[in-house]
This record gives sequence, C-alpha cells and structure tokens, in this order.
Amino acid sequence: MVILTKEKALEASKETLWEPQLERDACGVGFVVSIKGIQTHKILKDARTMLERMAHRGACGCDNDTGDGAGVLTAIPDSLYRDELKKTENLDLPPFGQYATGIVFLNEDSYKQAKEALGDLARACKLKVVVWRKLSTNRDCVGEEARKTEPLIRQVFITADYASTDRELFERNIYLLRKRAYSVMHKQEVECYLCSLSTTTIVYKGQFTPAQLYKYYGDLTDDRFISHIALVHSRFSTNTFPAWHRAQPNRMVAHNGEINTLRGNINLMHAREGIMKSKAYGDNLEKLFPIVEVGLTDSGCFDNVLEFLVKAGQRSLPEAAMMMVPEAWEKDEEMSLEKKQYYRWAAMSMEPWDGPALLAFSDGRYIGAILDRNGLRPARYYLTDDDHLYLSSEVGVNDHLVESVVKKVGVW
Repeated sequence: MVILTKEKALEASKETLWEPQLERDACGVGFVVSIKGIQTHKILKDARTMLERMAHRGACGCDNDTGDGAGVLTAIPDSLYRDELKKTENLDLPPFGQYATGIVFLNEDSYKQAKEALGDLARACKLKVVVWRKLSTNRDCVGEEARKTEPLIRQVFITADYASTDRELFERNIYLLRKRAYSVMHKQEVECYLCSLSTTTIVYKGQFTPAQLYKYYGDLTDDRFISHIALVHSRFSTNTFPAWHRAQPNRMVAHNGEINTLRGNINLMHAREGIMKSKAYGDNLEKLFPIVEVGLTDSGCFDNVLEFLVKAGQRSLPEAAMMMVPEAWEKDEEMSLEKKQYYRWAAMSMEPWDGPALLAFSDGRYIGAILDRNGLRPARYYLTDDDHLYLSSEVGVNDHLVESVVKKVGVW
C-alpha cells in the first residue's frame, strides 16, 4: 500500500491495524570501500552493481514500479560540487571541511517558508547558509505512485566564520542545527526533511527501486563524483508504509532486519533525557531532544541514537556501535579480558538494541558493519588485491576474478 498524503497516513493510523511505532525493515545492505582511502568513481559504479543485484531484497508497490526505497551514502564529492556551483552560481565554496551539506526534501507549497526557517535557525546556531543548489533529477524513471509524493529536492550548503579555527564547535553546531530543524519544522508542520547534514558524507535516497536510484540523481553517474566509500541499501517495508524520507541509508546507518526491543529502547532513551549533562553543549543540550524523533522506523530510531552518541556523546563510531549492539560476550572464553571489561561497562550505560539485525554504518572516517548477538542476519565480505573491501547481505553481488580475492569471510 502507498500513502499519498500526511492526512491519509493519520487516517490509516486511526482506522487500520497499522501501528506507526512498530515499523520494521527487512532489506538488502552493503558497502564498497577503499581501505586506503583512495577516492574514485569506480567505488560508485561497484556500489551501483551491488545495489541493483539486491533488487530481490527490496519491494515494490501496486504499480510494480514504485520501490519501497533505495539509497547510497558516500563521501562528499567536493570537486563536483565546487565545479557545479562555480558554473551555475559563480560561487566559490569554502575549503573542504569548512562547510556542511545535505540533500533536503521539501514541499512545493511551503518550500520558501522552510528555506527561510532553516536560514533563521542557522543564524541562531551561529551558522550561515552559503547557497541552495537545485539537483539534476529525472522523475520520468520513478514509479507512478512514487511520483504522487515526490518532494521538491534541494541541496543546502552551510558554513561559519570560525569553521577553519574551531572545527569542533562547527561540528557541534551543525548537529544542533539538524536537530533544531527537525523540532521546529515538526511543530510548525512544515515539510523539511534533511537526508543528512555533514562535513564528510552525503546521502542520496528516495522511494525508488534499486535500478532507479542512479537514473534519478544525475550526480551519481557523473565521472567527477569520486568517493572512497559507498554504502547502499534496498528497502523492504514490513508492516510499514513506504515514503521518500523513510528510504535508507539514514544519516549514519543502513539496516537489514528488525529491532525487536525497540519500544523499551526508545522509552529508556527518553527517560535518560531528564538526567543528561554535556560539557560540550551545556544549556544547549535540551535543544537536541527528543533524541529519538517521532514517526521513524526501527532503523531511523537506531540511527538517531547512534548519531547522538557520536555527535553529542563524543564517542567514536565503532565504540558507539559496540555499545548499542554488544556481542554475546559473557561466556565467550576466546574474547580478550579488555573487550569483556568494555562490554561490562557498556551494559551499565545502555541496554542492547537486539535484532535480528545487520547494521552497516559510516561517518566518513569509519565504515563498518555489526551483527546483533542473535546472529540471524548473515553477511559476507571480500578483500581484493586493489585494496577494495566489499561487504553485503548477499553473496556474489559483485564479480571478482578468483585470483584478485585476497580474503573472504562469512559472518553469521
């Protein structure tokens, strides 16, 4: 079933058996990465092959051409954006790392209001909007049902005068802006969904089948689009209504499976908000609440908390992932004492988010994947002699010469 409007979604939540808080995903997920951090367009091409060969992991609507969702998370292609903005706006972007960018889903009727509100919020967060960019998109490749809810898509670029001298403050305020944008727009009922807002990564996604993603966004097939990472996702909504903003990857996570402890996880995070303190955010900490936003799938809720631990908790991404999804460590005789001690400490800080789940994650610096301790969502990775690593929830999604494979590991 496809939800056409917010009004229809509200009607469905009241008159049908659909429970928005019980939304789940069962999907295809994978990534391609240069382990030496070398950026190429080949990474994007290999990720496209991976995604399109996981089409059976996604789902489509009643018109057989509207997908449940597909997307890709990559490093920011600085040279592409720099060239395009110079050509179209005669604008020079700030140096890489001194600006944040993200794709924004807007509504045709309220996009001017949303743009003005985001500009006001940026100034309140001691930031400034550099420019809005209109992306090259091809709506003809999208399914008929998906076109009915297609958002107005723009890309925003944000900077600050102190971005070069105080990187930590800049990063904190970028996250503060993203959270404030959600809270304010949600209260004002203005459609403004930031797919991501980051100085290192960018997310392209929507209500596509895997074969439609690269056809829709012109950027993704541009040879100037280079990256050292590409995290892809093909969505299958289980007991959910698909939508453009529910497609994955989220801001840090792509998820295959379900979080079966979700209600308890959300309630406990909400309960902690009353006792949280932060040296970095101080009195601004409350502006980051709610940590878990309203109306998200289990994947979106997990992503919110992981993002919070990294951005506000100042944990590394691997540490935050291990805290949320611990291994079955207590009786593992082969695990190091140091690792057991970490898990024992983490268990006192946060309850596990249990699946079955396979979670791939990236912040631009790190990329990785983790299985929950139930181990019911297998994955496999290959390392090739050109220092590329391919991980996915499927076997054989990319073609490799046998002699080029240095290592291959199945995880379950």
